[in-house]
Amino acid sequence: MRPTLPSDLTVTTLPTPWGRALAAASAQGLHALWLGDDDAALLTLWRRAWGHPAPLGVLPTAWQAVLREVLAHPGTPCPLPLAPQGSPFQQRVWAALHTIAPGQTLSYGALAARLGMPNAARAVASACARNPLAVVIPCHRVVGADGRLSGYRWGLARKRALLQAEAASARPT
Repeated sequence: MRPTLPSDLTVTTLPTPWGRALAAASAQGLHALWLGDDDAALLTLWRRAWGHPAPLGVLPTAWQAVLREVLAHPGTPCPLPLAPQGSPFQQRVWAALHTIAPGQTLSYGALAARLGMPNAARAVASACARNPLAVVIPCHRVVGADGRLSGYRWGLARKRALLQAEAASARPT
C-alpha cells in the first residue's frame, strides 16, 4: 500500500553535481529527493512509484537554494523540515544514518548492531534502499561487510563520488 501524499505537494527537478534531482515538498517538509540522469527518467520513476504523474511546480526559491547547497556539498546538514514517509523501523534506520560522520562509512551489520539488532543487517539494507531523501539522509555512507561499496538506489558511481566529496571536505586544510 502506498502512503498518501499531501494535497499541497509540489515536485520539481533541478541540476546537481550528481546529475539531475527530483525534489518533492509540501508544507510538512521535504518528502523526496531523488537522483537520476535526466528529468524524464526521474518523472517515470515517480509515476511508477506513485501511480500518477508528478504534480510539477516550483519550490520556493529559498528551498531550491538550500537543496542546491546540500547537494553541492554532501555532508552539509539540511536545515529544511524533513517529511520522509516510512515504517517506524525505516525511520529509526534513517535517523541512525545521521550518526555516521561525513566521508566515513559503516557496514550494514555495524549499523544494525548500533540499533541493538545485530542480526538485522538485511533489514537495515532494505531500509537504506527505501530512503527517499538522497544525500540528505546519508545512506550512501553504508557499505558491505567487507567494506566494499554495495547497493545504492541512485548508482554506485554516485555513491563513490558522494563519499569522495565528503572525505575531501572533511580533510583539514
